[in-house]
Amino acid sequence: MAGRGARANKRLGLALIGVVAGMLGAAYASVPLYQLFCQVTGYGGTTQVAEALPEKVGERIITVRFNADVDPNLPWAFQPVQREMTVKVGESGLAHFSARNLSGRSTVGTATFNVTPLKAGQYFNKVQCFCFTEQRLAAGASADMPVSFFVDPAIDEDPNLQEVKTITLSYTFFVDEDAEPEQQLGEVSLPGGATEGAGRAVN
Repeated sequence: MAGRGARANKRLGLALIGVVAGMLGAAYASVPLYQLFCQVTGYGGTTQVAEALPEKVGERIITVRFNADVDPNLPWAFQPVQREMTVKVGESGLAHFSARNLSGRSTVGTATFNVTPLKAGQYFNKVQCFCFTEQRLAAGASADMPVSFFVDPAIDEDPNLQEVKTITLSYTFFVDEDAEPEQQLGEVSLPGGATEGAGRAVN
């Protein structure tokens, strides 16, 4: 009986270790798996990435609005050059955003993005954009940042998006944590030669 009980306890111990190991593995995998899930499904307003335009352009017209924000820790002015544009589904659109470094030295930022309504993310395709790449601006320098995109004509086949006439594309710039520490943050030049750490959000 004692031997049988010891074997049972051993099996139980091994099972518990397996459960704990599985939970730890799931925790470590959850972030990349969630990101992959968002990219595939458009969940959370995540847009898609395309290498080519659709072969056909539909008749449905979508108004695309543009929004820009900046983390207060990054001393940049950032805004869309145009507030909105109209495109047909499947038609190529080209939007421009403008960024300016307000600090007195070179700074580095990186942008994230999403679209609203969130359910439209799976049909909004970017062909070219500046998101998730290091953007370095010298002191006082400005940069034009284009975004090439289209709305997948397949949106017409989704009954849950029949009422969608407007999609908002939003970008937010943050301090690039992978940049050299001395280049992550700058100082804003003030009248009289004084400087002050600052950031600005432009909507």
